[in-house]
Parts: sequence; structure tokens; C-alpha cells
Amino acid sequence: MSAEESFDVVVIGSGSAACSAALRAARGGLRVLVVEKSEKLGGTSAMSGSGIWIPANHVAAREGVADSREEAIDYIRRAMPPGWAETEDGLWESFADHGPDMLKFVEENTPLKLRLIEEPDSMPDLPGGKLRGRMVSPMPLSRNLLGEDAKHLRRSTLKHSFTYQEIVNSDVYHHPVRAGMKLWPRLLWRVLTNAGGQGTALMTGLIRGCKDAGVEFRRSTPAKALLRDETGGVIGVELAEGKRAMARRGVVIASGGFEWDETMLKQNFPGKMDRIGSPRSNTGDGQRMAAAVGAKLDRMDQANIYPCLPTRYEGKPHGLPISWQTELHSIIVNRHGKRFFSEADFNIGEYLDERDPETGENIHLPCYLIGERRFLRQSLPFQWYQRYEKGWVIRAGSLDELADKTGLPAHALKQTVAEFNAMCEAGRDRAFARGESGWESYKAHSTGGAPASGIEAARERGMDKIEKGPFVAVRMNLTTIGTKGGARTNEKGQVLREDGSIVAGLYAAGLAMANPIGTRAVGPGTTIGPNMTWGYIAAETMLKQNR
Repeated sequence: MSAEESFDVVVIGSGSAACSAALRAARGGLRVLVVEKSEKLGGTSAMSGSGIWIPANHVAAREGVADSREEAIDYIRRAMPPGWAETEDGLWESFADHGPDMLKFVEENTPLKLRLIEEPDSMPDLPGGKLRGRMVSPMPLSRNLLGEDAKHLRRSTLKHSFTYQEIVNSDVYHHPVRAGMKLWPRLLWRVLTNAGGQGTALMTGLIRGCKDAGVEFRRSTPAKALLRDETGGVIGVELAEGKRAMARRGVVIASGGFEWDETMLKQNFPGKMDRIGSPRSNTGDGQRMAAAVGAKLDRMDQANIYPCLPTRYEGKPHGLPISWQTELHSIIVNRHGKRFFSEADFNIGEYLDERDPETGENIHLPCYLIGERRFLRQSLPFQWYQRYEKGWVIRAGSLDELADKTGLPAHALKQTVAEFNAMCEAGRDRAFARGESGWESYKAHSTGGAPASGIEAARERGMDKIEKGPFVAVRMNLTTIGTKGGARTNEKGQVLREDGSIVAGLYAAGLAMANPIGTRAVGPGTTIGPNMTWGYIAAETMLKQNR
């Protein structure tokens, strides 16, 4: 690259939000450059399960699933925290307006083939909620579609041998061997063809589509600063080694979160962070660059807080995102030894990260999953991955001993376990209704025909007694696969200053923006789906105006 080059659009980052923006801009006739800080392409999205939440999408429509923009907006407004509508309602409406168009555009302009996933919204019992139809994921694609860049596509902490739906249908977490034996011809074919599902398929398809549209990708090219003209508008990006990429139409910041920047993380998340499941290149570069040109940073205390097993990635300790905490014979307690939510609630992260409104300090941590010997026997993956973090699982012969080893109050812990066991005998969770919502019933594989009471009814709702030692305590503090705060934007994806004025030529999308759907997710896939949509919206705005 020469000292200075000119493009219509420069996109910072190479994940799903970045590639969605690049693809739309390039198909609109603009010359687009994507700069990626790391040696690997695909960002956090390449490591993900690739659930894509888009209401009223064409994939659901062709399967006869009814949905509408109005239902989606009604649902989001009811599902999100009180007060959020004051700043986010216009963005929710814009997402609902553009999401279906984005998804159809992506499938038409990439090799991606999308299928409907049989998972409900996280709060389907609310008005506008759906038990099916808003979540899609790609079918497998071969990395070989990327040519020389195939070896540079970011790998995940798990091989993406299975598709999202195969994981759901085969219950891979509990029965990995059985699932592998059942699907071995498909899995073998994917090995032979260098193919993968989930995030591998998503980013293979998006990057291939971008390349076919003429997008240029530059790996190992960190963005250092935004370039401005005399009016303060953004006109390009300063890159490493003094090089400059000028942008006639605009710059899109889609560089991911800031979870690997220790200072920024501690400033915004006072609770202990056990492990992180995203690329280590997510160090808040986009947030700092935006702030340096006067952008307002907002929602910096929001994140995709999701359970992660300990593992290793690129030779270092890392998090593997898996819902391992919803097992029979287990509960989650806070530092006071008390349960404080349903363990099967999709938005577990919001409960773990609950803060004192006066001090801002976390009110529950440290938290522990409390279980017994049958909990440990339920999952081969859990037994395998616990070995990556010595001392993570604490064992004891009694609850008194367990309380002593964890520092939990013994009386409160024993009382909580006794109360839970009594509710199991009665057949339902009178405290937090575990297993009774549409989402939790689905995850518990409920048949809908649970007995009126008794232990069988409890098992139908995904709960059973904790009574047979040895007992275990598994530390459960915060774990994340991406922060969700950054530059405040309007409904067109344009970055705003503190006074609400527009920073001309600057856009933000994905985890680098003040995300309008924060820690509280409205469904599985409400990170990637909205992120892709905001990349698309930013490009649409650039195509409709000169600056």
C-alpha cells in the first residue's frame, strides 16, 4: 500500500457488521477497503455459533411463519429495560425496518444459504414474542471459497463441524459421541472439503461475497486514528507506518468491543471477569478513535455476558461459550448463599452483572453453581473442560465443608438447598418459576405434559434435588464474548457528538457502537443479527448521500 490511497468507504474491522457494511456499499458501486488489525479475518463473528435474529425475515416467510414489523417492535419495547426507549426506540424501529432487507440482500449476494432455527425468542410469552421464526443460521460452507485467505479465517475455540441446528437437534453438549456417530458421514465430508458451519460458514460466505463485489481486505493493518478536515468531518483513517486510507463517503467503525483492554474493562465492569471468549484483538481501538474526534460514548456498561467454560485458544487461557449452568441437580447462588433468578433464564448475564444503583458496585458476586455428584456426570464436555482451570470446581463431602471452602454462609447455603429440594418434591419452582416460560420450557425439552406435582414434574421443568455428595461449587462470575458499548449513533448509523450533532463521515456498527440491544438480549442471535443490520444501515446511508 502506498503512503496514501483513496477509497469511497473504509471499514475498520472484518466481522459480520463490518462485512455487511462493506458488501452493501460495494454492491452499491462504491470502492471499499476493509482494514483488519489482526492477522485473522472474521472477528468475533467467525468464532460464534452464528445465530442471526431478524424478525419478519424471508426465510421464515418461505416456511409459512407469520411475523410482522409491528409485532417485532412491540416485543422489543416490552422486553428491553425500563427507560431504554427514550434513546433507543428510533434505533429499534430502524432495525426492524432494515433487518429483513439486510438478510435477503446477504443471501442474494453471497454463497450463504440460511435456514430457520427452531428456537424461540428469549421472552416469547410477551406480546409480540414468537416461539419460532426469528432466528436463522447458515448451512456449511468450505473455507476453500476464500482461496489464499482460507488459512487466515479466524478459527473458533471449537471446530465448527456441526451446524447450529445439528447442535440443537443432537444435544451435542450432553451426547457428543452419540451425535458424532449419528452424523459422521456429514462430518467426514466437511473435514475432507475443509467446510464448517456456524461462524465459519457465516464469515466464509460474507467475505467471499465482499470479494466478489470488489472489496479489498488488508490484514495486519491496524487503524491508528481518524483523519478530519477543517470542519471536523472524518475523511479517512491513519494506518500503521504513517500510511493513510482516505474515504470520500465515510468510515465505518466495526472493530468490536473493548473486553481485552484491562483498563476499559475495569472502568465499566466492576465485577470480577473470569474469562473472555472473543479475539484478543478486541481492545477498544474503535471506541478510542471515536472519542478522539468528539463522539459520545454510551452503553459502555453493556456486554454479551454469557457462560463460558475454561479452555485454551492460541496457546492462552480463554473462554468457550456454552450454556453449562442449566443442569439438573444444580442451582446458582450469590455471595449470600441465596438464589436470585431462574438458572435457565436466557439473560443470566444481566442477573450476574446487577449493580447497586448508588455505588455502581456488583451486588451478587462472587457467585457459585452449587451441585452434587449427578451434576458432574451429566456432561462429558464439562468434565473435559474443567481440567483447564485448576481449582475452578470445588468439591466437598458436605454443604458445611463446601461453605467453608467457598466462603459462603453455611446456614444460608443449607437453607437455600433445602428450599430448592422441597420445591423439587412439590414439582415447581415457586421462587423463580424455573422451566415455566416459553424459552425455559423449550430448553428443558419439556413435552408440555408435566404432571401437576412431584419430582417428575420438576424434572420436566429442568430441575432436580441436590442431595447426594460429594457436593460441588463452581465459581460463576462474569464471562463475556463481547462488550456492547461505543459511539452513540442515530437511526441512520451516523455517529453523534455529546450535543447530538453528527460527526460527518463517521459511522459505527456492531459491538463498536452504543448497542441498542445491550446485555438484555431479546432472543438468541440478538448480537449478530442487529450487528449485521447496523452495518447494512450505515452503508445504505452512505449510498443515499455524498457525506
